Amino acid sequence: MKTIISSSGNKLNSEFDLRFGRAAWFCLFDDETGKSIFFQNEHSEAQGGAGTKASEFVIEMEATKVISGDFGPKAKELLEKFKIQMVILDNAKTTIGEIVEKLAGK
Repeated sequence: MKTIISSSGNKLNSEFDLRFGRAAWFCLFDDETGKSIFFQNEHSEAQGGAGTKASEFVIEMEATKVISGDFGPKAKELLEKFKIQMVILDNAKTTIGEIVEKLAGK
Protein backbone atom coordinates (compact mmCIF):
# COMPACT_ATOMS: atom_id res chain seq x y z
CA MET A 1 0.00 0.00 0.00
CA LYS A 2 1.26 3.48 -0.86
CA THR A 3 0.69 6.46 1.41
CA ILE A 4 1.28 10.14 0.63
CA ILE A 5 2.25 12.39 3.55
CA SER A 6 2.29 16.19 3.28
CA SER A 7 5.71 17.46 4.29
CA SER A 8 7.53 20.75 4.86
CA GLY A 9 10.79 19.33 3.46
CA ASN A 10 12.36 16.47 1.55
CA LYS A 11 13.89 14.43 4.38
CA LEU A 12 12.52 12.04 7.00
CA ASN A 13 13.40 14.54 9.74
CA SER A 14 11.28 17.22 8.02
CA GLU A 15 8.19 18.35 9.87
CA PHE A 16 4.74 17.23 8.82
CA ASP A 17 2.87 19.95 6.89
CA LEU A 18 -0.74 20.52 7.95
CA ARG A 19 -1.60 21.84 4.47
CA PHE A 20 -2.42 19.38 1.72
CA GLY A 21 -2.54 21.34 -1.53
CA ARG A 22 -0.06 23.95 -0.28
CA ALA A 23 2.47 21.53 1.23
CA ALA A 24 5.98 22.14 -0.09
CA TRP A 25 6.72 18.41 -0.47
CA PHE A 26 5.00 15.04 -0.51
CA CYS A 27 6.51 11.87 0.91
CA LEU A 28 5.42 8.68 -0.82
CA PHE A 29 5.80 5.73 1.56
CA ASP A 30 5.46 2.21 0.14
CA ASP A 31 4.83 -0.28 2.94
CA GLU A 32 5.69 -3.24 0.68
CA THR A 33 9.24 -2.03 0.05
CA GLY A 34 9.63 0.14 3.17
CA LYS A 35 10.97 2.96 1.00
CA SER A 36 10.13 6.65 1.17
CA ILE A 37 10.51 8.97 -1.81
CA PHE A 38 10.00 12.74 -1.73
CA PHE A 39 8.40 14.80 -4.48
CA GLN A 40 8.29 18.58 -4.62
CA ASN A 41 4.74 19.93 -4.85
CA GLU A 42 4.90 21.94 -8.06
CA HIS A 43 1.49 23.51 -7.37
CA SER A 44 2.04 24.73 -3.79
CA GLU A 45 2.17 28.37 -4.94
CA ALA A 46 -0.65 28.16 -7.50
CA GLN A 47 -3.23 30.92 -7.33
CA GLY A 48 -6.01 28.34 -7.36
CA GLY A 49 -6.59 24.62 -7.68
CA ALA A 50 -3.63 23.50 -5.55
CA GLY A 51 -5.74 20.92 -3.71
CA THR A 52 -7.12 19.49 -6.93
CA LYS A 53 -3.65 19.26 -8.48
CA ALA A 54 -2.31 17.61 -5.31
CA SER A 55 -5.19 15.10 -5.46
CA GLU A 56 -4.37 14.34 -9.09
CA PHE A 57 -0.76 13.69 -8.05
CA VAL A 58 -1.95 11.24 -5.37
CA ILE A 59 -4.05 9.42 -7.95
CA GLU A 60 -1.14 9.28 -10.44
CA MET A 61 1.11 7.79 -7.73
CA GLU A 62 -1.53 5.11 -7.09
CA ALA A 63 -1.63 5.89 -3.38
CA THR A 64 -4.46 4.42 -1.32
CA LYS A 65 -4.04 6.76 1.65
CA VAL A 66 -3.16 10.42 2.24
CA ILE A 67 -2.06 11.88 5.56
CA SER A 68 -2.40 15.64 5.98
CA GLY A 69 -3.84 18.24 8.31
CA ASP A 70 -6.67 19.49 6.13
CA PHE A 71 -8.33 18.79 2.80
CA GLY A 72 -10.28 21.39 0.87
CA PRO A 73 -13.72 20.49 -0.50
CA LYS A 74 -12.59 19.91 -4.11
CA ALA A 75 -9.60 17.82 -3.05
CA LYS A 76 -11.77 15.81 -0.69
CA GLU A 77 -14.36 15.19 -3.40
CA LEU A 78 -11.74 13.96 -5.87
CA LEU A 79 -10.01 11.71 -3.34
CA GLU A 80 -13.36 10.23 -2.26
CA LYS A 81 -14.26 9.56 -5.90
CA PHE A 82 -11.11 7.42 -6.25
CA LYS A 83 -11.68 5.78 -2.84
CA ILE A 84 -8.46 7.17 -1.35
CA GLN A 85 -8.49 7.21 2.44
CA MET A 86 -7.85 10.60 4.04
CA VAL A 87 -6.21 10.70 7.47
CA ILE A 88 -6.13 14.01 9.31
CA LEU A 89 -3.37 14.74 11.82
CA ASP A 90 -3.18 18.00 13.74
CA ASN A 91 0.36 17.85 15.13
CA ALA A 92 2.70 19.95 12.99
CA LYS A 93 5.65 19.07 15.26
CA THR A 94 5.57 15.43 14.12
CA THR A 95 8.31 14.45 11.69
CA ILE A 96 7.77 12.49 8.51
CA GLY A 97 10.05 9.79 9.92
CA GLU A 98 7.81 9.38 12.98
CA ILE A 99 4.75 8.96 10.76
CA VAL A 100 6.58 6.48 8.51
CA GLU A 101 7.66 4.44 11.55
CA LYS A 102 4.02 4.16 12.66
CA LEU A 103 2.95 3.15 9.15
CA ALA A 104 5.70 0.53 9.05
CA GLY A 105 4.58 -0.82 12.43
CA LYS A 106 7.83 -0.01 14.22
